[in-house]
Amino acid sequence: MADPYAILGVSKGASEKDIKSAYRKLAKELHPDYNKDNATAAARFSEVTRAYDLLSDKDKRARFDRGEIDIDGNPAAPFGFGGGGGYRQQGRSNENAGFSGFGNDGVDFADIFDGLFGGLGGGGPYRGTGRSSAPKGANVAYKLAVDFTDAAALKPQRITLADGKTIDLKLPNGVETGTNMRLSGKGQSGPGGPGDGIVTIEVRSHRFFRRDGDNVRLDLPITLKEAVAGGEVRVPTVDGAVMLKIKPGSQSGQQLRLKGKGFHNKAGVRGDQIIELQIRLPEGGDAALSQFVENWSVDYDPRSGLAG
Repeated sequence: MADPYAILGVSKGASEKDIKSAYRKLAKELHPDYNKDNATAAARFSEVTRAYDLLSDKDKRARFDRGEIDIDGNPAAPFGFGGGGGYRQQGRSNENAGFSGFGNDGVDFADIFDGLFGGLGGGGPYRGTGRSSAPKGANVAYKLAVDFTDAAALKPQRITLADGKTIDLKLPNGVETGTNMRLSGKGQSGPGGPGDGIVTIEVRSHRFFRRDGDNVRLDLPITLKEAVAGGEVRVPTVDGAVMLKIKPGSQSGQQLRLKGKGFHNKAGVRGDQIIELQIRLPEGGDAALSQFVENWSVDYDPRSGLAG
């Protein structure tokens, strides 16, 4: 039986955070978009995704640890026979069949190729003995790139499935790069019913927003006049632009907070948008400003707090 802990390189007692961290590192390294025409990397990517899909589900992880199911969520075969899940497709060559059966630490490449590429055809006999139920069809893996603002606002995403149909996918609370979503019954057909679609989310970076946990950060340039005299400025947020009041005497590095303008956590509570003010002087200088500063008589030391 394939070991999801060994696949992700974590111990059996690993925390959810450690498991997620290990998966994100491997997924980034092995993703097919960065490994064109590399079947080995594609197989490993499907394998680690399958392992994370099980270990990220508390109930499935507990059942696996008790020996009740295998890595694919299928009932474990009795007396140590079978294992590995998934049914074998008809028409496979002996070469493909030779990829399976390396023991507990081995990799069942045939199952991985089924999960990643959707299988090669009709359902044949399945590996193992003593199972009372027919196996489901192979899972189909999808990647969905989501705009930063859409992910923060949980805007539904349209995705085209392997059968050509399109659906609007509702993003879950807590969505982030590496989040897996299961589409029940959207995989390949099988004797025991269709497999599932597994959608891996990638949240695109943004040109001026940055994610910090559930918060969104933004560096906001303001003029010297706005910093000194105050005023209202237009500020972009993930939900659209709003007007923000700048207090007189504001400083560079000062932070302001817009409540509820961040990402949704797993409980559905939104983080905030943290705005850091950045005073910007005119590029190329300004003669009037230079003349004013020359005649400015106020004497203060902004570095007094740095004295030893």
